[in-house]
Amino acid sequence: MQLERTAAAGEQEATGDRRRTYSWADPAPAAAAALKLDGDAFFAELTEGRLPMPPVMQTLGFTATHVRDGVARFELDPAEFQYNPIGSVHGGVIATVCDSACGCAVHSLLPAGAYYSSLDLSVKFLRRVTAETGHLVCEGTVVHLGARSALAEAKLTGTDGKIYARATSSCMIFRP
Repeated sequence: MQLERTAAAGEQEATGDRRRTYSWADPAPAAAAALKLDGDAFFAELTEGRLPMPPVMQTLGFTATHVRDGVARFELDPAEFQYNPIGSVHGGVIATVCDSACGCAVHSLLPAGAYYSSLDLSVKFLRRVTAETGHLVCEGTVVHLGARSALAEAKLTGTDGKIYARATSSCMIFRP
């Protein structure tokens, strides 16, 4: 991912326009592998680079650092390109990171051939997030895994230990 400030024209220089470019890999191989591997094996393939990470991660600027045994950890460095009109990171970005942590925590416990779909997501935004906030970690954990549904929770925390958001998600599980 590349974030660059451009001043190609006088107008851009005057308005302070910025430009961001990034690339992603075809997500189809990972989607196919998700149905063939158990959750832990699937996430090992992703985190070790043998399968491509989901494009949403490049789009929104977050990374997966750990997904195993019902726990998923994502990291985010807040940046301007994630801002809403009032100058803070858009709640949708925060919700997406929390949703990813919850869903991947659940997926890590599923057997080969099983998959899930989020039924709901409830996010509580506790503090404003800006580029000055610094590095954030979102950890999702499975609270309950049943035959047809699961419940997971996520917590978005700063390096100072402050909690910036909390979320819960219910997931429907589809088993072979």
